[in-house]
Amino acid sequence: MPATLDQSATFAALPPLWEHDELASIQSDLAANPRKVWILDDDPTGTQTIAGLPVLTHWDVPTLQAEFANDHIGCFVLTNSRGLTADRSRNLHQQFIKNLKKAAGGRPFTVISRSDSTLRGHYPLETDIVADGVGGADLTLIAPYFAAGGRYTLNDTHYVAEDDQLVPAAETPFARDAVFGYTKSYLPDWVAEKTAGAIPAENVVCLSLELIRTGGPTAVANKLAQAPTGSVVIANATTQSDIEVVGAATIATEKNGRSIIARTAASYVCARVGQRPPALLRGEDLIEASSGDRGGLTVVGSYVPKTTAQLAQLKAQHDLESIELEVSDLLDQEIRGTTIATAIIAMNTALAEGRDVVVHTSRELVRTSDDMGNLSIGSEVSRALVEIVQAIAERPRYLIAKGGITSSDTATEGLGVKRAIVFGQILPGVPVWRLGPETKFPGLNYVVFPGNVGDDNAVADAVAKFNTSST
Repeated sequence: MPATLDQSATFAALPPLWEHDELASIQSDLAANPRKVWILDDDPTGTQTIAGLPVLTHWDVPTLQAEFANDHIGCFVLTNSRGLTADRSRNLHQQFIKNLKKAAGGRPFTVISRSDSTLRGHYPLETDIVADGVGGADLTLIAPYFAAGGRYTLNDTHYVAEDDQLVPAAETPFARDAVFGYTKSYLPDWVAEKTAGAIPAENVVCLSLELIRTGGPTAVANKLAQAPTGSVVIANATTQSDIEVVGAATIATEKNGRSIIARTAASYVCARVGQRPPALLRGEDLIEASSGDRGGLTVVGSYVPKTTAQLAQLKAQHDLESIELEVSDLLDQEIRGTTIATAIIAMNTALAEGRDVVVHTSRELVRTSDDMGNLSIGSEVSRALVEIVQAIAERPRYLIAKGGITSSDTATEGLGVKRAIVFGQILPGVPVWRLGPETKFPGLNYVVFPGNVGDDNAVADAVAKFNTSST
């Protein structure tokens, strides 16, 4: 098993960064060789590094054709597949690829399967379906690096930063996920584990930090060109410079005729579309001129330990109405309706009085012995939160949804989002969407807050930005 590392000492011993800034080169290549990048996002948090790109929650052929016609280099498609069963994810991806090929009309495109920076999700199912749908892929790129969340890949091993320690991902709570758990941090072994041995660890191709930092995009592109067809490729990265080298190399590789399906976290997406994480949004960017004394709402469905700590600090630092939903009550059909109705009345009363509100699920994890049962519990809880959001009586000053599945279902089912624009980030790794005219609250700045991002004060800090015009 890989050991926990001292982050400062480990990073200090790494080779110097690649000597050139590749962003301008990436942008030039994208301008000269336009190729629409479609980012299939298995929860809404993949938008946490970029600004200005659209997010779709519907993908019928006319909608996709319209996006092919606009000037955006990329487009996010919210599948929310991390909250689906494997069969439902398979069907969804097959339908999407069928629609995408029809909408493309022969125009070139690239697909990124954006997923969790801590390695959870339907892999290799989703990349396999995409590859099959487009007629095969030469390479599958695995790039889970995500700086804002403290996710780093070095020595072909994926780590999660905790304080000044780099903890192997398989030794963190994320690896014990009720549906997507795993036991390997060394990524070639993780690929072998997830593919049930179909791809042996020794067949996985690795892009080392030494190669990335001493050879740059040319050396990386050469390695990609030489990799056997069907290879899975691991990208090491500890900085945005590293992932931009990889992004420049994949663009060159595609230009030379090799197809790549990427399974990545959000940092690679940012590099591949020619962006860097923008400056954080300020309070004055977020507050609506007509917001007045309206109350704001935070909805918390995520149950990971980080979210629980953040919820405690939110309550400690802000004077707000706290409404707790017992998960056991939501699963009991005899009292479920009354529980939800009581929460709705309390929420709307507080918002009407100009008070901020947090609606959150109880903190004790309720689980069963099988994946289907755990997904069913998550679905029941999410449906309850959606019902509450649908019942908001008047436009809130802000709306923050905490947790990937929570924020997805709140957007699509609670608010009716079909197309939004990524406005930017309120905190590192925490995106804000500007909602479209079709939604319950057109133009609202909607905060999509991942369950596993930020320090203990992060949610409290986000709420504070809506309470001042200068933060």
